[in-house]
Amino acid sequence: MRTVDDVLRLLDGLFAPGADRWTRDAGASWWDGFYADRGRPVPFFADKPDENLVAYGERGLLDHRASHGERGPLDHPAAHGERGPPDNPLAHGARGPLRPGRALDLGCGPGRNALHLASLGFTVDAVDMSPSAIAWARERARATGAEVRFVCGDAFALADGGTLRGPYDLIYDSGCFHHLPPHRRISHLAFLERQLAPDGLFGLVCFAAGGGMGSEAPDADFYRRGTLDGGLAYTEESLRGIFAGLEVVESRRMRAEPAHSARFGESYLWTSLFRRVPCPPVSGTTPRRDVLRP
Repeated sequence: MRTVDDVLRLLDGLFAPGADRWTRDAGASWWDGFYADRGRPVPFFADKPDENLVAYGERGLLDHRASHGERGPLDHPAAHGERGPPDNPLAHGARGPLRPGRALDLGCGPGRNALHLASLGFTVDAVDMSPSAIAWARERARATGAEVRFVCGDAFALADGGTLRGPYDLIYDSGCFHHLPPHRRISHLAFLERQLAPDGLFGLVCFAAGGGMGSEAPDADFYRRGTLDGGLAYTEESLRGIFAGLEVVESRRMRAEPAHSARFGESYLWTSLFRRVPCPPVSGTTPRRDVLRP
């Protein structure tokens, strides 16, 4: 054993095959079976974008200009609560039409969020391990005329191989992160480091602690039992610690949406929007102190 990757692969092997939903081998097979039956009553099978993602666009938070410093500090939503200042010109379209950039949808599933981003004018790459999910997403894109580059595979491996063409102005992860074992948070952070543009945005949707979905067990318990209990639930504090290198733009529970809504929303999920703040490179390999939870 010589490298960090060797250690990560060793830790991968501590989990039973049935718990593996993150590798291109066992994980791809599990998700392909999951998406193969399109008639299952799964809320996120509906062709509806996340309510928080729609809200970001409506409030101007996804504007490419906003991600590249073209606003003052008082315009930042974090300074005025989760909805931002009432006189924020971005929220009222004072600067004209949205000017989006390049976006990556991680774990895109049938493409509901990728298609929404494309409708806003983003140049979108979307990746999922499941061939069934990618096929479904491509069908939806053809039906709407949306232009999205769908890629089937493991995002971490695709980034290493150069298939994913970062940097991206927005990376959106709705339901991927909470299926990673604790040690793979390191891989996720390294992925963001390589693929997220300076001043870029990272949107995250994951199981919320106290929401009734996902496990809140200490990290060590997952390795002792060799299972992830279907996913990990996170507190706002733990997410801030894991992504401490990013600036928090907004962090809140997802709002539940009624069945007739055009938006997807479930209150057992937590939503976060982070911004990458450019900083000089730091030497050394000291890990983030809060990447693991006790």
